[in-house]
Amino acid sequence: MAKGWLKALAETPSLKEAVTIVGLVDLDRATAEVRAAEFGLADAVIGTDLVAVLSETKADLLFDIVIPAARRSVVAAGLAHGCHVLSEKPMAASLEEARELRALAEQSGRLHAVVQNRRFISGVRRIRRLIEEGTLGELTGLHCDFFLGPHFGGFREQMDNVLLLDMAIHTFDAARFMSGKDPQAVYCHESNPAGSWYRHGASANAIFEFSDGVVFTYRGSWCAEGAPTSWESAWRITGTKGSLVWDGADRFEANVVAGEDGFFRPIEPAAVPEVASEADTHGHASVIESFISAIRAGTKPETDGSDNIKSLAMVFGAIDSARDRKRVTIAA
Repeated sequence: MAKGWLKALAETPSLKEAVTIVGLVDLDRATAEVRAAEFGLADAVIGTDLVAVLSETKADLLFDIVIPAARRSVVAAGLAHGCHVLSEKPMAASLEEARELRALAEQSGRLHAVVQNRRFISGVRRIRRLIEEGTLGELTGLHCDFFLGPHFGGFREQMDNVLLLDMAIHTFDAARFMSGKDPQAVYCHESNPAGSWYRHGASANAIFEFSDGVVFTYRGSWCAEGAPTSWESAWRITGTKGSLVWDGADRFEANVVAGEDGFFRPIEPAAVPEVASEADTHGHASVIESFISAIRAGTKPETDGSDNIKSLAMVFGAIDSARDRKRVTIAA
């Protein structure tokens, strides 16, 4: 993941101008040295102790790209040294830790935001505009399928609740963002299917209750071979006037009711609007640009922790529901 972030910084002109990498930290020093050489960071301080490198470099920003179990200590160290912090997802390893990090950010007067890079893709932005413009009428439901079979190796294959905690947050956050609604409750069933190469929780099915009576359903698996969906899921979005289907890539189909007669009412195609700004569709680069713009303007970025904790609450609500086999109220 660090390589992806460094690539975004190196290949995006505005970021290349705005950000200078002054230090790289890894528990394995050799890993940091390889990245420094790969991206021409000869002047960067290399170390295995985050606090020591922060003290030496007096950095303004900390890019937190660690496994979830290490997130709390890394973010806390960055905030304590006066850094604004941009973290990989998930925001924290528990909802309690997320609330603690929110409090630390408020106390420090610094930003702590999360890389929800899949908000910053064209399809998600276009669907949000379609819903906001009322083309489908009053929104009633969002339904998605996520079926892939990635063989990562490493820490993911040993995680608890691997699909919900490490991946589903992207989809949950997209549903929140596209709908403009808040999560209120969830019922979830989690399993680890036969043949799974993950230790725990590679599959989940969840029903979320959103505000204003909107329902969001999620069907997902990370050990589903043979008929993969997009990483962005395959979506069906319904409203009082029509529906939209999105394959998670380039294919959209939107239809709205075009008459008041017939057993099935006649329908006609509806245009899916283009994105308002192409600058918002470049994944990691757009998230980092948004983060830096917010620092300069003294505002909160779109993926600030104060917003992202709602998506994290969906994740832990689903995990609690699956464990206890009951409907769980969601409270960020």
